[in-house]
This record gives sequence, structure tokens and C-alpha cells, in this order.
Amino acid sequence: MPTREHDVDLFERSRGRLEAIAYRLLGSAGDAEDAVQDTYLRWHTVDRDNIEIPEAWLTKVLTNLCLNRLTSARARRETYVGQWLPEPLLDGDRMLGPADTAVQRDTVSMALLTLLERLSPNERVVYVLREAFGYPHREIASILGITEANCQQIHRRARQHIAADRVRAEVDAVAAARIAEQFVAAALTGDTEPLIAMLTADAVSIADGGGRVPARRGPVAGARAVARYLRGLFRPTDAKRAVIGGSPTVHTAVVNGGPAVLVEVNGRVAGVFCLDVTAGRVAGLTIQVNPDKLGRITRSWAATGPHVPLVARW
Repeated sequence: MPTREHDVDLFERSRGRLEAIAYRLLGSAGDAEDAVQDTYLRWHTVDRDNIEIPEAWLTKVLTNLCLNRLTSARARRETYVGQWLPEPLLDGDRMLGPADTAVQRDTVSMALLTLLERLSPNERVVYVLREAFGYPHREIASILGITEANCQQIHRRARQHIAADRVRAEVDAVAAARIAEQFVAAALTGDTEPLIAMLTADAVSIADGGGRVPARRGPVAGARAVARYLRGLFRPTDAKRAVIGGSPTVHTAVVNGGPAVLVEVNGRVAGVFCLDVTAGRVAGLTIQVNPDKLGRITRSWAATGPHVPLVARW
């Protein structure tokens, strides 16, 4: 049926919320945009006069589209080269969604998005809609076609899975910048001891090159092992400059609500190191260097510049 201006406006008012839900469910800004666009196509063709609550209808359609994508994504990731990590987003990106509470901010952190990959699709939907957006169990159950009691059980199970591997720590913007600066300074000393001092004993580093650029294919665990790994990564060589396409500048940034180190080469973001901080130390690093997942943050970075680098020549 024809799309009226009112219907378009209604959808556009919902777009930001839909994008934020889809990004948390899929971990990919590109996939989230596609899911929202597919939702709009369905909105365009449906008889909207028969829809009592448009926001609920849109959320249900989007969620089911994301569930289909999650199922197919699991099959694709079985053949993914190395570790799969979510796509990082710069602070202020609309797709990050609501950030009014500590829980909402945590649900978009790189550490938690990575943990969400371990949940079943239904567990992920229930956790995201409940924790990040405050949907009542009754509405989530309706979206998934399950009972409210079953929804509550799934939510409880998802929270237990997350809690077993996650210690939440709030870091404000000033503290985030300071931690990132200290991390870079320690990494550039060429010595492991300053890095070990910044890391928790059980720190873990995971990198995603997607087969496009060199990256460790498995996690690096333990403070000393992670420190040695980082010392090697931050040691400048001509070979590394050749791989990334030039001599980079190194910046601090807030990415997915937490401290990060951003590597820029000729106006392009070539790498993002997200630091998961607990009790003043770095408990985990997610290192995104897959260029397929750095396009959006490159555009955001350019739009918010110019930026003063922490290291102007590496």
C-alpha cells in the first residue's frame, strides 16, 4: 500500500532505537543497517491501518530479522579466519543507543558484545531487550512467541552466563583517556614490565584480522604473555608500516563507551584497541584490525576531527 508521510515520519522516529537494538543483537553496524532497512521495506508493504502499536510491530519484525541473521551468522563464523569480534563504534554514534544507566552503557561495551556471542539467539534477544531497553517480559515473550515464564527463565540463564565471565567497571571519560594514555606509554617502552603492571594477572587479548590483515588467530592469556604480545605489536618496523599502508598516528578515544587506542594511517582508522578495565587495571583487550569493520568508525573519526595524536610518528 502507498506510504504516507505520517508513516515515514513514524518509522524515522523509531530508526535510532531500531538501529541500537539491531547493533547489540548482531555486533555489526552494517548488518544492523541492513536489518533496519529490511524492516522498513516490510513496513512499506504492510497494511498499517491494522497495526495498533507501530513501535511494537516494528520491534517484533526487526527482532525476527535479527534472529534469522544470527542463525546464519553462526554458520558463517565457523569458517571465519581467526577470532570474530564486533564492529567498534566511536563515542557519540547514534547506533550505540541509550546510555542513561550503567547497565545500558555496559551492554554496548566491546567486552560484553563479545560475551553475547556465546549466548543462544533467544538468550541474546531477551538479554538485550530486557537489560538495555527495559522491555517487560510480557512484550519480549510476545515478540519471540514464547510464554512469559519461559522468557523470565531465559533471561535468568543469560544473566548467569554473562555474570560468570564479566566484572562490570564504570570508567568516566577523563579516566578512560588517562588509562589509554598510560597503556600507550607502557606499550612503547619496549619493556614488558610496565605493561604487566597495567594488566590483571588473568588478562586476555583477542584480535580480529578477518584474514584481511595479520592477527593472532587465538586468544593470548595471562599478563606476561599479553605484555610480550603487545610489546611486539607496538615495536615499530618498516614491515609493519608496509602492512598497514604507512606511518600511523596513535590516538586515545572513547569507543563503545570505554577507553580505547585508535591507530590512524592517512586518514583511515587501521586499528582499534578497546581496553576492558577492572579495578584500575586492564583485564582484557579486543583488537579490531579487520578493514571490513573499520569503515564506519573511520567516517565518524573524520567527521569529529581534527584530532591531536598521542604519538605523531610511529
